[in-house]
Amino acid sequence: MTTIYNLLSSTWHWSVSGALIALTMFLLLYAGREFGVSSNLRTMCAIAGGGEKYDFFRIDWKAQRWNLLFAFGAIIGGFLAFYVFPNPEPIALSAATIEHLQGIGVSAPSTAGFTSYVPPELFAADQIFTLRGLVALVGGGFLIGFGARWAGGCTSGHAISGLSNLQLPSLIAVIGFFIGGLVMSWLVLPFVLQL
Repeated sequence: MTTIYNLLSSTWHWSVSGALIALTMFLLLYAGREFGVSSNLRTMCAIAGGGEKYDFFRIDWKAQRWNLLFAFGAIIGGFLAFYVFPNPEPIALSAATIEHLQGIGVSAPSTAGFTSYVPPELFAADQIFTLRGLVALVGGGFLIGFGARWAGGCTSGHAISGLSNLQLPSLIAVIGFFIGGLVMSWLVLPFVLQL
């Protein structure tokens, strides 16, 4: 049992994730399915009865149960990774990155360095109801929801499923996602942190 705990709580090489994603995509393509997390929102609305009012939600939601299970597993996996098997080591960042983050107001939460991928200045419990917390959470949530609907899918759907099917709209969407990420990191985040 200790060996399994040590295996799960240690850092894995990035290639393990790549191999598992490739295997998952192969199995999904073989089964004639498409992968995407944001499509679960449509499925949940169909389960709740949205199809009675809007044609967009009039789908066979039972055929999408596997995708709901995947999304639920991702939530459970994230919980396990952060709270049950947390990585005790600081995140490996270059000195220049740490200096830049501290320059825009993101401070290392401990003397050991950065231990979280999300800035505590935005996502700590005491920051949720501040102006910057509301802008980050509500504004960011709106932009993610709007963007996923406007692009016809989320980053996982386009970048993993769409690109593996060689779909040009997915390539355009992924390029847009990366541009949006750069704009957020270099222009929007420093502004939000000053609120």
